[in-house]
Amino acid sequence: MSSALDALIFATGCAHVILAPYSKVEESFNLHATHDVLMFGVGIDNLHNYDHFTFPGAVPRTFIGSVLLAWLTTPVIRLAARAGFLSTKFDMQVLARLVLASLNAWMLCLIRRGVTQRFGRVTGLFFSFLTCSQFHFPFWMGRTIPNMFATIPVNFATYLLVDRAPNATKPSQTSLVSAISLLTFTAVVFRAEVVLLLGPFALQLLYLGQIPFLKLVKVGMLSGLISLGLTVIVDSFFWDSYPLWPEFSGIYFNVVQGKSSEWGTSPPLTYVTSYLPKLLLGSIPLSVIGMTVDQRIRSLLLPTLGFIGLISSLGHKEWRFIIYVVPIFNIAAARGARWMVSRRKNSLLGRLFFLATAALIAANVAITVLLTKASMGNYPGGEALLALHHLYPPLSVTQPPHIHISNLAAQTGASLFLHLNSAPYYAIPPFNQNQNQWIYNKTENLTPAVLSSSSSPFTHLISETPPSTDSHLVKHWRTVKTIKAFDRFVVNWELLKGRNKADLLWRFGDVLRFEESDKLWILERNE
Repeated sequence: MSSALDALIFATGCAHVILAPYSKVEESFNLHATHDVLMFGVGIDNLHNYDHFTFPGAVPRTFIGSVLLAWLTTPVIRLAARAGFLSTKFDMQVLARLVLASLNAWMLCLIRRGVTQRFGRVTGLFFSFLTCSQFHFPFWMGRTIPNMFATIPVNFATYLLVDRAPNATKPSQTSLVSAISLLTFTAVVFRAEVVLLLGPFALQLLYLGQIPFLKLVKVGMLSGLISLGLTVIVDSFFWDSYPLWPEFSGIYFNVVQGKSSEWGTSPPLTYVTSYLPKLLLGSIPLSVIGMTVDQRIRSLLLPTLGFIGLISSLGHKEWRFIIYVVPIFNIAAARGARWMVSRRKNSLLGRLFFLATAALIAANVAITVLLTKASMGNYPGGEALLALHHLYPPLSVTQPPHIHISNLAAQTGASLFLHLNSAPYYAIPPFNQNQNQWIYNKTENLTPAVLSSSSSPFTHLISETPPSTDSHLVKHWRTVKTIKAFDRFVVNWELLKGRNKADLLWRFGDVLRFEESDKLWILERNE
């Protein structure tokens, strides 16, 4: 049973990668950094080829996660190539994301084993079901945003704190020291907001007398200095700027200068009223029950609630800033589910509790299926660039195309891994260099008039401007293919009002319709 549950967690994360293999703009820094490490290596002579010097972003980000991901992906790429599973650079993107998803899945499996050890086998079972039936964490665990690199050490720290005997009053000193070190490392290197989780956790340890104050300070300072030294050395090298501490740059830009407000601000209770329900789905009511019936859960959740309270004081809010609390709430929810199903089945209340638990998990699955379906159709840029390569096989073109990639396309999947017919190429077969080197251009703010002018070098466009709405596009370009993407779900209310409701379950696709619209156009120059 244990191995089957681990396999379920791994399969869930990997399935989301396979179903939605493209990326969004928020993933681009780490994804392209991984691409550059794989393609160019980390030698100083090749750094000038790295993408971040062309598109640096608002603030620098650490390379540590991307370098480690590239190194871990390298043997997987070689094995896959030897087995004949790789044909393009895009396959490398999928493999890198599968490796990241597997690392996050591994941490979730460790937490599940710790939950089983501390709360029992049934609680561990429900932890697996709740985790796999949710959408956000499994969908994003293979995506290269900084937060999903940070979840790996944070979840390992969670495992160290949970993995103990049922009646143990506190973790071992080794586990406590390791957890503090991991959270400190994560805050210094990957995501500074983790310090808001570390703070309440450290205060709880001091209040309960689980660690001496001087030892806490010593561990925090030592792990902090080592982490700081590591990120400054590594990132100063890759950014060619010394000394550089990326997370401090982010704090200064977003908090001190207040730039984060330019991305929008939200009311103080947004995490509680919007983002937590979105992340947790059916785990919300179950976690309340778990916290009510088990003091151990209350102790586990207390620092998490403190973290949510502290981070709620910041104006700019995003669900990914609190993604770290999802496994902890799922532990609480699993304990609540265990209590619900353990009621006597020969009583009406016991049967209702059992059905309610099953219904919550089923609702999770239904919502996740819908959200996954929507997300699969939400990457028109990746679809467009891949379609362009299918439309123009390398051997069928005499002159190498010069392609302009619009901003929407660049933000919705047109990553460097999809530049299939241009350097760099990976140093093993089947990545043989194409003689016709295509040119991919992401220059922003080019109008249709500029793109269509006689001096423009572009032979093909991936345009977000409808060709029929612009005279320059109508005159100089022809539409080769139109790319659709998800718009919304539309409910057929008339069908719901009809008399024959018995077969609605079998006609679900007619009741809730997946609606798409044209988003991008692949254009070829007429001249």
